Amino acid sequence: MVVSPVMKSFLETQEAEAMALAARSDLIEVAPLGEKPYQKFLVRFFCKTLLKTREGICEYDRVDVGIHFPSDYWQRAEPPEVVTLFGPANVFHPNVKFPFICPGDLTTGTPLADLIYQIYEILTFQKVTMREDDALNKDACVWARKNTERFPVDTRPLVRRNDSYKVKTPRAPEENR
Repeated sequence: MVVSPVMKSFLETQEAEAMALAARSDLIEVAPLGEKPYQKFLVRFFCKTLLKTREGICEYDRVDVGIHFPSDYWQRAEPPEVVTLFGPANVFHPNVKFPFICPGDLTTGTPLADLIYQIYEILTFQKVTMREDDALNKDACVWARKNTERFPVDTRPLVRRNDSYKVKTPRAPEENR
């Protein structure tokens, strides 16, 4: 695999930033795939999402997504070439139709961490397309419009809150000594 120096630098930055994001999250794992510089990543999400089963629509808490940066990612970014749902196949969302996930408008050079956030927002129904003419899964779109009270299905932040932001209770002034 031969990549330009610019692409190599981009890919190395994506790996470092994605691993740092994963280290600050309880909801994702990121694994680079292949050879360095990594162009492919497996992102495992441990957030609540919805599946369509024989029994109906139910919650589930693990989704595997592949992200691939083609060598010409600086010239074009096609969602089906960049983002792939590995499983489960029955994820139920207007922006998802196995094996495709539409992260919305994807511009060239969109960073891996941004893609992870966009996919997280889709899986947790924080980002929902309510128009059938713009949805991958029209049935999920119709269902979503009728069930908005269920959203988002997971409200946890992707990144843990920092303990240093905890408010410390001031000590009461000492009484007369």
